[in-house]
Amino acid sequence: MLDYIVVGFGLAGLSFVEQLELNNRSFCVFENYSQKSSRVAGGLFNPVILKRFTPAWSAQEQLEKSIPFYRNIETKLQESLVIDLPILRRFNSIEEQNTWFEACDKPILNQFLSTKLLKNSNLALDIPYSYGKVKHTGRIDIKGMLSAYLRYLDQKKCLVNESFEYNELIINEDFVAYNGLKAKNIIFTEGFGIKNNPLFNYLPVVGNKGEYIIIKSEALQLEEAVKSSVFIIPLGDNHYKIGATYNHDDKSPEITNTARKEIQKKLERFLKVDYEVVGQVAGIRPTVRDRRPLAGTHPDYQNVHILNGLGSRGILIGPTTAEHLYNHIEHNISLSKECDIERFEKLR
Repeated sequence: MLDYIVVGFGLAGLSFVEQLELNNRSFCVFENYSQKSSRVAGGLFNPVILKRFTPAWSAQEQLEKSIPFYRNIETKLQESLVIDLPILRRFNSIEEQNTWFEACDKPILNQFLSTKLLKNSNLALDIPYSYGKVKHTGRIDIKGMLSAYLRYLDQKKCLVNESFEYNELIINEDFVAYNGLKAKNIIFTEGFGIKNNPLFNYLPVVGNKGEYIIIKSEALQLEEAVKSSVFIIPLGDNHYKIGATYNHDDKSPEITNTARKEIQKKLERFLKVDYEVVGQVAGIRPTVRDRRPLAGTHPDYQNVHILNGLGSRGILIGPTTAEHLYNHIEHNISLSKECDIERFEKLR
């Protein structure tokens, strides 16, 4: 008898599995690699919404939990995964500078925003109104982390590389059974794939398609992430990830010329040197209409659970929400009403 079956392994799955590891619980992971949003994400962690200069939801708690969480994974997997990376916000006007300074005076934000304007010295970029610097930022190599963790799970003989067939799941009062496996609990961490799950497809995961392009530019020589109408994220070796798009209508997994042209148009407003597009990636973010995660236990089955809806801030949201969900399942500690799936009970 296992403690858990985990279905899906993006940021949500990894966050919950690491909780199981930390608490010495036995588990088996099913992964079919159909959901790509975690693997193609930019990987930045940032406690501030840079469009409006407002704090992200529960930013301080999430930052305090998540960075040690990823450092621990880094040590366990013996991989370099956490990269210190300053984030600079390009100002478009004097008015934006003034709004930034107003935000700096707010108690929640003053620990995250620098009050010093940074002049641009990189001739490859057009930055007429200077930068503002966000503190406590960086990048996680998400793709590398997920790949390394899956190898680790494979070595532990607790990874099954196949799709989960919902109609073969048997739910009993005290355990669940699936293809010869028995577990006390099952948790679904499937990202946008939850739309195909008959147990949880009533939940309002609307999905938001994001695309990035990868460029190469020897002239750019940028060591910080820069946020303007798009992000420029240094990857090393003169390569940069640029994006992302936010498309609520297209739910296909394929990359599109429309997105590439949109990103390039925004990039070329302030990039003044030559570059070459060398790649493009796409994924469907599991977004929820109230922009809060989905965590909790199925209303009819006490041993069936979900962790989903991490959206575009899964790096920070995942570890904290996974810990709260684990404590809810194991110790009957109530979840926050903001993330508990009970808030959507009327949609069933």
